[in-house]
Amino acid sequence: MAFDTQPNTLKRRGLMLILSSPSGAGKTTISRMLLDRDAEINLSVSATTRPKRPGEIDGTHYHFVDQGTFDRMVEEDEFYEWAMVFGHCYGTPKAHIRAGLKEGEDFLFDIDWQGTQQLYQKDQQDVVRVFILPPSLGALHDRLTGRGTDSAEVIDARMERARAEISHWDGYDYVVVNDDVEDCYAKVAQILAAERMKRARQTGLIDFVRGLMKD
Repeated sequence: MAFDTQPNTLKRRGLMLILSSPSGAGKTTISRMLLDRDAEINLSVSATTRPKRPGEIDGTHYHFVDQGTFDRMVEEDEFYEWAMVFGHCYGTPKAHIRAGLKEGEDFLFDIDWQGTQQLYQKDQQDVVRVFILPPSLGALHDRLTGRGTDSAEVIDARMERARAEISHWDGYDYVVVNDDVEDCYAKVAQILAAERMKRARQTGLIDFVRGLMKD
């Protein structure tokens, strides 16, 4: 299904679209589809203390910083949310995103429910939360097994984590079941389109309506 992605002629404030799901439910696939098909949304670039891997570009894949810089940013409240994962710190810097939101830019976040909570607490008005569910746990298990990259023990651990993540579904604004990837993408795209048109985000409406009343 195709959607009109032409820029709105009225000035609007941007939004932060969060996609969360258990591993294997399709969050990464839907994120890539949005980025490929919608020119108005950009992936949020995190800061990290993780060493840069071959082919990665500073500022494009991550903002690579040392531990001291990251700690200072935490102390000065420069992150929307941050966490330590496998011994390395990751965080979402505020400054660039806040400037972009004012200019009508939208940002996509691929984060878990804990990061979602932190982000929502910092900036409720700009956050749109979408949780993607698998059609069943059996289907999720089949998808994880079908990857052929994990051992049975790892898959069991992912399934246990998936159950824990799914239990937080009611902390989201929208919940979409991914039983067909194109249909799931279409629903997420509809959510994004509707949220962009909310009156509170249409900052150009006041001047537009005033102009109409003068005619």
